[in-house]
Amino acid sequence: MSELSAFPVPLLGFVAFSGTGKTTLLEKLIPLLCEQGVNVALVKHSHHNIELDKPGKDSYRLRKAGACQLLLAGTERALLFHEYGQKEDRKLIDQLCLLDTQKLDLVLVEGYRNESFNKIELHRMALNKPFYS
Repeated sequence: MSELSAFPVPLLGFVAFSGTGKTTLLEKLIPLLCEQGVNVALVKHSHHNIELDKPGKDSYRLRKAGACQLLLAGTERALLFHEYGQKEDRKLIDQLCLLDTQKLDLVLVEGYRNESFNKIELHRMALNKPFYS
């Protein structure tokens, strides 16, 4: 799958400058959707190097040994580490393909403002930032 329009689950994005309140809004919206029986996934874009694992842990050691994907499975959750090898920003569709779409009704996306899909732009006048559009 190479086009967002072909993705089998509805997407809705939220974009804004840092500090506007995207995460705070989503933190309040997601429980409301879940109460209505909507199975929600969230893709959050980050410009920072993401490291959830800890040096010395088995999963960290196995990733550093060269595993390009590592699924850490526990009794309450599983984490999929996907190592890209090259430092470059991936397209949203590349990230969406990692999701188990069979169990989803909606995917919310924080960020990816330059990608072509439905988005809500948040604006906080106090930040003195322009609109993206």
